[in-house]
Amino acid sequence: MNWKTIFQSFKNRDMQKRVIIVLGIIIAYRLLAHIPVPLAGPTELKQVINSVVSGTDFGGFLNLLSGGALASFSIVLVGMSPFITASIITQLLTKAIPKLEELHKDGESGRRKINQWTRMVAVPLAVVQSIAFIYILRQTVLQGNTTIQLGSTPIEWIVAVTAMTAGSILLMWLGELMTEQGIGNGISLIIFAGIISQLPSTLATLGTSLFDTSKGALNVFGWFKIPVDPLTFWVVIAIAVVSLIVLYVLVKVNEAQRVITVNYAKRVQGNSSYGGIKSILPVKLIAAGVIPVIFAVAFLSLPAFIGQVLKATGNSAYADLASNLILWFQAPNPGAFTGTTLEAFIYPTAYFVLVILFTYFYTGIVFNANEISENLQKQGGFIEGVRPGKNTEEYLSRTVNRLILFGSLVLGIIAVMPFAAEYLLYNVAGVSNSKLSIGGTGLLIVVSVGLEALRQINSRALMVTYDDYK
Repeated sequence: MNWKTIFQSFKNRDMQKRVIIVLGIIIAYRLLAHIPVPLAGPTELKQVINSVVSGTDFGGFLNLLSGGALASFSIVLVGMSPFITASIITQLLTKAIPKLEELHKDGESGRRKINQWTRMVAVPLAVVQSIAFIYILRQTVLQGNTTIQLGSTPIEWIVAVTAMTAGSILLMWLGELMTEQGIGNGISLIIFAGIISQLPSTLATLGTSLFDTSKGALNVFGWFKIPVDPLTFWVVIAIAVVSLIVLYVLVKVNEAQRVITVNYAKRVQGNSSYGGIKSILPVKLIAAGVIPVIFAVAFLSLPAFIGQVLKATGNSAYADLASNLILWFQAPNPGAFTGTTLEAFIYPTAYFVLVILFTYFYTGIVFNANEISENLQKQGGFIEGVRPGKNTEEYLSRTVNRLILFGSLVLGIIAVMPFAAEYLLYNVAGVSNSKLSIGGTGLLIVVSVGLEALRQINSRALMVTYDDYK
């Protein structure tokens, strides 16, 4: 990463404009996250929801990914989930339906049509999720609360669902505007901003726990005492050390790549000669970036969400199914880590497997060995020791599959490490409800998105400062 070039590029007016637009959209998103859904008693409603969210790991996890919109019952509460789900559906259909695959290969025009269909699929999904959120709220969160009188007329509920759906579609549009600026993926940046926005409150909570000396202060070799809680102090130190190690490994894994040398045949036309040069084809260890993690989290949140909806119906026929879905797929701390219940390990195991599967799936979309082989052959390029055409395609596929196998395993291990840390803390240190897996998933997303954004900023910085090196 050339920081000198990046800072120099900020003098360019076009670069300044792009950065200001992205920052402005992030600020607009954070403002939207504090606009409540138009229902009666918004202040009291926020207090009740906030108490429920802080009391459950599932609510805390959804609140983290929504950037606090869940606790505020904001119009952007549904967030990017409908668009992410729609993207998964359309990408699966693209691989399954030959006509859609041909459309995807048509270039920019084909991809625009697929993106338009993705947006259309996201709208009904946003409506369904909005209705489900409000239904859960009405039946469970505020059940038995007599201090708040919610309007129950059909018009008021239609207005609330419309506001939440519009908020989700607005976020989708803002994300696409950010992507167009060329300095990061808009969807990832919005999730990134939401997680970062929760950092001050997390640090404040940690600080309160750290400086709580009701159980005694930290004794340093019997010489003097530091006014901090001893157990919390050592837990914080251990988490900080492990986080730095994981951060280092994560950066290395994200930046790792296999460089393939491509030779171009020399051609002579008249008095001029072309080609006869060497180029490189970099293949990243994790070409899919953070997308597998986001997809896995979105996919795994669905069973627990369905369980909450079934539980809210109050139908005894669905009681056992709802309880099992919530118990098995409650994120991020499924069950009590007692060491004897298998339910506690269902979510981490499924998370690990889905990260690997989505890494393979998304890499197959962003890295098309057949297309790259055809382009190399058309341009007169070849890999040394490999025949052009089918052999080149097989070589690239074999190379990428080996990289994905190692990269996805590393990414999956990093993703489930916080769950292992929670298990150890519960059984060794006796610390329960540490919510490390919330911070672990957040750290994974933040680091990956941050690196990808910096990479794109660096590429654009090289473009705008190119004339300075002539």
